[in-house]
Amino acid sequence: MWCCNKVDGLMGVYSFGRDGKISRFFEITEQSRNSVEAWLPMLRAIGSRYLFPSRLHARPHISTRQYARLVHRWVESVGLESASYGTHSMRRTKAAQIYRKTGNLRAVQILLGHTKLESTVRYLGIEVDDALKIAEQIEL
Repeated sequence: MWCCNKVDGLMGVYSFGRDGKISRFFEITEQSRNSVEAWLPMLRAIGSRYLFPSRLHARPHISTRQYARLVHRWVESVGLESASYGTHSMRRTKAAQIYRKTGNLRAVQILLGHTKLESTVRYLGIEVDDALKIAEQIEL
């Protein structure tokens, strides 16, 4: 993952998946944004394109496993049960909450960085019939 663009209060990152470079935008608090903005000059000074560089010289960024360990430590540090929280489950939960509150499947699709609406429907576990009912309620 490398950083960063800012668009209307969202932080944007580029990640490299199977299909090449993918832009993903996500909500970030003002405090977090300030921390990231303070961190970026240090990353540039060491020549890193990655938001979370590795301490190991052989790797440019931390591993997925290391990131998961950090998340579990953060969750435990605020007194929550770390087994109930994971990097992917938090992403899915946020997307599901946005969908439940707004019914806006397209907004969730954009936030998740999915190219196909069908992928978002599957990701959220929405039945196609439910999605169609919601879509029919919105007139253009």
